[in-house]
Amino acid sequence: MYHSYAAIGDSFTEGVGDELPNGSVRGWADFVALGLAAAAREPVGYANLAIRGRKLGPIIDEQLDRAIALRPDLLSFNGGGNDMLRPRMDEQVTASRFRDAIERIRAAGIHVLMLSGANPTEHLPMGKLFDARGARLTAALVDLAEVPGVTFVDNFNDRGLRDIRYWSPDKLHLNALGHARVASNVLTGLGVPVPAEWGVDEVAAAPTGPRSRNTAAYYREFVLPWIGRRLTGRSSGDGRSAKRPTLDPVAPDAAA
Repeated sequence: MYHSYAAIGDSFTEGVGDELPNGSVRGWADFVALGLAAAAREPVGYANLAIRGRKLGPIIDEQLDRAIALRPDLLSFNGGGNDMLRPRMDEQVTASRFRDAIERIRAAGIHVLMLSGANPTEHLPMGKLFDARGARLTAALVDLAEVPGVTFVDNFNDRGLRDIRYWSPDKLHLNALGHARVASNVLTGLGVPVPAEWGVDEVAAAPTGPRSRNTAAYYREFVLPWIGRRLTGRSSGDGRSAKRPTLDPVAPDAAA
C-alpha cells in the first residue's frame, strides 16, 4: 500500500487533454491517486508538480528536489517528450539524466514509478522521426525495470493506446479515455486493482477509431501555433505553477 504519492513531469503528467468543466485538468496521475486511495480504503496524500511544456532538464532542476522533500511513499517520474519534439536530441545524454534522477529518488528511500509517455507519432507530422527517438530512449532505460525500488510502466509500446480514440484534438495529448488507460497500466504495474467504474476494459474491447488525417484546419489550429512558440522561445507552461504542490488528501470514495 502507498499512502502518499507525488508526480513530476510535463503536460502528460499534469493531465493536459483531460479538461474538466471548470477549466482545470485531471489526467492519469490524478486517476492513480484515486486508485491508490480506493485500494487503501483511506485517504492518500497526493501532490502533482508537473507543468506543461517542460523539457527534461527543467523537470529535474525545478521539480525533483521539491517532490523528494515532500517525502512521499511513491514518486512518479516522466519526461523527455518535449525534448523529442526539438530539432536535435541526444538519447544517451537524456537517458543518463533519467538514471541520475532515479538514483536520487531511490537514495531518499522513495519508491520510483518511472513511466514512458504514450506514443502519438502515428497521428503527428514527422511522426516516424519522433517514434524512432522515443523507441531508442525507452530501450536505453528498460533495464531499470530490474532495479530494486523501481516500477517501470512502458506506455510508449502499448499498441492499443495509439488508437485515435484515446487522443485529444491536437493529437499530441491524451484525452480522458487515454489518461484512464495509462492510469490502468500504472496501477496494474504497481499491483493495485483498477476500479471497474472507469470502464477501461470496455473501451479497449470496443472497435478502433478511424484512420487519423491531418487537415489544413488541424495545421492552422495546432501545428502553426506550436511552431510560433518554438520560434519565439515561448512555452505553453510559461507563467504556470504546479496544480497541486502539496500532499493533499484524496478520499477513497472519490474513485467512483
